[in-house]
Amino acid sequence: MAAAQPLTLKPFKDDLFAYPALLSSEKGDLYRVFDYRELRDINQRDEVPERRVRSQYTALGVRKAQQDLTLKSEAGTVRYIAVGNTKGASVITLYLHGQGGSRRQGVDDFTFGGNFNRIKNLMAENGGLYLSPDFPDFGDRGAAQVAALIDHYAEASPGAKIFVACGSMGGALCWKLAARKDTGARMDGLLLLGSLWDESFFTSPAFRRKVPVFFAQGSKDPVFPVQNQEAFFRSILSKSPGYPARFARFETGTHGTPIRMADWRETLNWMLSLAR
Repeated sequence: MAAAQPLTLKPFKDDLFAYPALLSSEKGDLYRVFDYRELRDINQRDEVPERRVRSQYTALGVRKAQQDLTLKSEAGTVRYIAVGNTKGASVITLYLHGQGGSRRQGVDDFTFGGNFNRIKNLMAENGGLYLSPDFPDFGDRGAAQVAALIDHYAEASPGAKIFVACGSMGGALCWKLAARKDTGARMDGLLLLGSLWDESFFTSPAFRRKVPVFFAQGSKDPVFPVQNQEAFFRSILSKSPGYPARFARFETGTHGTPIRMADWRETLNWMLSLAR
């Protein structure tokens, strides 16, 4: 029997969310530098800068597929928002917020240039599921609750590939999930958006499985310096030649730029093409 073809997410407003001009690239496009400009990519894109994107960037019908839910688990009660198929999903994407955020950040249709509305629509339109949870901290307790949420929906959708995106400090949870035996053996991709690095990744189940990793960083990020994240990205390729890792640098971008500018569809389709 022929192997099943990997899922490819259908286009959704690809022209509006396409990356700006490519300034340079290395390693066969694994590392790319894009021309980010605040005047164009925030002020022209948003009706109210950083608060409300222009209407053409969103499709609000997806709200019909959105639910605010609670999961009781051994790790504690998890409050989260789900968009799409809660059973039999084709693909599952989670977004883990940073310091001061909440489950509502990941489903806000209007902030970050409408990029959260796009991932909601990409999941809902492709038979997938999008999850944006609350969690108590960025340590082991928070990781245990997110792992319980992943476990619950992996059982409800046994054929789904699972991707975890982490914004800013949420990256601490991405690395903890990669290190756990359960989630490290189950996830199919990590997306670090304006986030941090963790050397423990090199001894994790996810690293041994060559789980794809995507980094997006602003060149003027004052919280997590781009040089540190670039060095970590290069150390992955050095320790494991051929490792599926990609880096998108947004020139002049700051801390929130990657959440606004990362191309969900391009990245997830790349990861889906590699998933075993």
